[in-house]
Amino acid sequence: MPESPAVSAAAPAGPIGSADAPAELSAEDAKLVVLARGARARIGAVEGAAVRDQDGRTYAAASVALPSLTITALQLAVASAAAAGANRLEAAAVVTEASTLDGAGHAAVRDLAADAPIHVAAPNGTLLGTVLA
Repeated sequence: MPESPAVSAAAPAGPIGSADAPAELSAEDAKLVVLARGARARIGAVEGAAVRDQDGRTYAAASVALPSLTITALQLAVASAAAAGANRLEAAAVVTEASTLDGAGHAAVRDLAADAPIHVAAPNGTLLGTVLA
């Protein structure tokens, strides 16, 4: 799957492709960014991610790069939610230094939610954009 664009730091914060969505995150979505930052920082990973399921439970993860296994933080957070019985996601956040959202993580979120926002933030927590599709 092709990579989904995030916005550059110079672009206004807010959702990609939706001019009428809020530029600031709700408290629940801001918590996802905090959890993703913590997961990333805890082990010095390239990325951190967090998701919230249909019951409001949250799952945080960091990217893993082993000789026999490579998984993005967003894929691992989604897998953790699915393994705990989640069948729908309300929202997701990924903290990364990359300028794009990885295609594999995007696809994993879409497996459990066609419409959940995926917030992309810089390592300092600044919202870079939100992928809605």
